[in-house]
Amino acid sequence: MQTRRQFLQSVAGTTAAALSLPVQGAVSPSALKLKYMLSSALYGDMTVEDILPQVASAGCEGLDIWCKPHGTQREQLEAMGLAAFEALAKQKGVHTACFTCYPLGPFDLQKEMPNLKRLGGKLLITGAKGPKDVTGPEAKVAIAAFLEQMKPHADAAAENGLVIAIENHSASLLQTPDSIRYWGELNKHPALGVAFAPHHLREHIEEIPKLLSELGASNLPFIYFQEHGIGSQKKVEKEIELQQLPGRGTLDYKPILTALRSIGFGGWVEIFMHPTPRGVPILPTPSEVTAAINQARAHIEKLLLEVNT
Repeated sequence: MQTRRQFLQSVAGTTAAALSLPVQGAVSPSALKLKYMLSSALYGDMTVEDILPQVASAGCEGLDIWCKPHGTQREQLEAMGLAAFEALAKQKGVHTACFTCYPLGPFDLQKEMPNLKRLGGKLLITGAKGPKDVTGPEAKVAIAAFLEQMKPHADAAAENGLVIAIENHSASLLQTPDSIRYWGELNKHPALGVAFAPHHLREHIEEIPKLLSELGASNLPFIYFQEHGIGSQKKVEKEIELQQLPGRGTLDYKPILTALRSIGFGGWVEIFMHPTPRGVPILPTPSEVTAAINQARAHIEKLLLEVNT
């Protein structure tokens, strides 16, 4: 017969195992849980047949399909036909969550909306159009003008059950902290948000948590987990290039996770980096790419445990 002490130890151990937390940890009701998406671009020009099994292996709930020059998977879908890919993804148990469509830009996305809707996806990611490096009143005017231009496209996205996410990218309209803040203030369309990129805010790292708070969860359907690295711009040793991934560089993700928790973030997160040259896998084989993603994800989850307890 179990003693009272043995029974309590057993219950504590079972509960901890269910939560994947140490016995001494305690998760608050408002704990942040991350929903990971796998970027096909990390696998370069590898086939979708090779990438689909990696989604679950990388701890991800959805797949983000990229096109050239970063990946070739969108072109592969076109060549094989959406029906064939749809059947293959269903067979592998993979949810196609997103199309990343930088070449289309923000004003030519409607052609992809029926395709993504058919595959069950919800998110289209691209960049902004407009004046660059805007700050102060100029940023407010430019962001207001862009949001007005985006209304018919956001309306079309909403009609298809989709959301358009615009990345805060270098050399673009949505780049400076001011432009991001004014987006948070001015955007009211539920089908339009920001694909938040910390790596494009390398000169404003200390402002990232505040910017996330100012945007709020309603403006954040997606965030990249990537930091800026020289390997995204020129050829360097692989270990240096991989420093863009969480846990390998110097970016502290704990304040970012704390801010995401504080706003009740429920969007997608994507562990990401850019290889040089673009369009090649970040590592030679699918399993090696996935192992690197899992190493980065383990780093994030360790910090998340600290944030949630």
